[in-house]
Amino acid sequence: MSTVYDVTTWRIPDDPATTAHTDIGKIINSIIADVKAQQTTQSSRPGAVIYIPPGHYSLKTRVTVDISFLQIKGSGHGFTSLNIRYNTSDTSGWWEIWPGASHIKVENTDGNSEAFIVQRTGDPRLSSIEFRDFCLDGVSFTPTQNSYTNGKIGIRFASDNDACKVTGMGFVYLERALVNNGADAFDATDNFIVECGSCIELTGASQAVKVTNNHIGGGFTGYSVFAEGAEGLLVTGNNVFPRGRSVVHLKNSNRCVITANRFQAFYPGMIDTEGTNKENLISSNHFYRVPEGYPPMQGNDNGKDDLYGLIHLVGDNNMISTNLIDYNVPADSVKPSGATPTLILVAGGDANFISNNHCVTNIATNHVVLDASTTNTKILDCGTTSQIRSDTDSYTLRPTP
Repeated sequence: MSTVYDVTTWRIPDDPATTAHTDIGKIINSIIADVKAQQTTQSSRPGAVIYIPPGHYSLKTRVTVDISFLQIKGSGHGFTSLNIRYNTSDTSGWWEIWPGASHIKVENTDGNSEAFIVQRTGDPRLSSIEFRDFCLDGVSFTPTQNSYTNGKIGIRFASDNDACKVTGMGFVYLERALVNNGADAFDATDNFIVECGSCIELTGASQAVKVTNNHIGGGFTGYSVFAEGAEGLLVTGNNVFPRGRSVVHLKNSNRCVITANRFQAFYPGMIDTEGTNKENLISSNHFYRVPEGYPPMQGNDNGKDDLYGLIHLVGDNNMISTNLIDYNVPADSVKPSGATPTLILVAGGDANFISNNHCVTNIATNHVVLDASTTNTKILDCGTTSQIRSDTDSYTLRPTP
């Protein structure tokens, strides 16, 4: 029984004309069907490896992954910037114009939006599925190449899953790169997810997820990292570029840790929260806020003004500590015009702790602002008295000398 498959040598029994280069989706679906045909009993299902050698492949048919213990792997994430390519008038002298290595063009002529969907009913939930070391390329955006929209999704985990992993992958020009619904102990690490509308979305509740050591850059239409109902999410060691409408967005999420990341953004709301968020730690990150400098993208924003806060916090017993916040926006670019920008806004909640954040700014800013609805906030060494503003009396302040 074979458990290692090469997409370039596999032939579909009733469709030998289809190859990995003409429709890799149809080929991988046929391989998964063969795995299920070969591994038929509860106690003899070790899974399989599907290998994608370097090359350019068209995916016209969505792949459905409905078995556990499956590794789909290539030989390199193959990323190259399509945004630069499409905004350059003459590329005739370039060495290459498309992504490379194990490169899959997501063309989807079957009416589905996903390149890969991971989904199964019944028990147990899918487990130990790994995608690694290949490139998913959405090819183009519509109606313009700078819109971040085309309806395409790279990988969607659509049913509850355990101990799955996406690593070493390249994602480019997809409206939604990676979506996981119902993740338990999911690991997204060492990926290059850039020039996508949204990069990583954790939907429908998750627990013990890691988002670590990735290069990430979402679009103004979507999120760099989004999590709803997350319990114990770890976001660390990531380098997140502009221009996602938020860098990390938490919705009804608790006991998450965002630490040791380098964040850059063109818009307020770099860390954004909504709903009820409790006991989250945001510590030891570098935040860098600058205006959009790329002419084709100037004029776009995320709809939030500079009073929203670079960090917008709603919830109880959260801690924002020992971050370096670098705000470098010309005064005439501040919105609304003439306003004093807010760096950390505690927009609601009880007993939040804001301490030892170092703020470097080119203009006057309010380092911490407390909404009238907040209670029992502690602010230690985050700015002088004049740099802290509160619309409530329910707080404790130790200003920076």
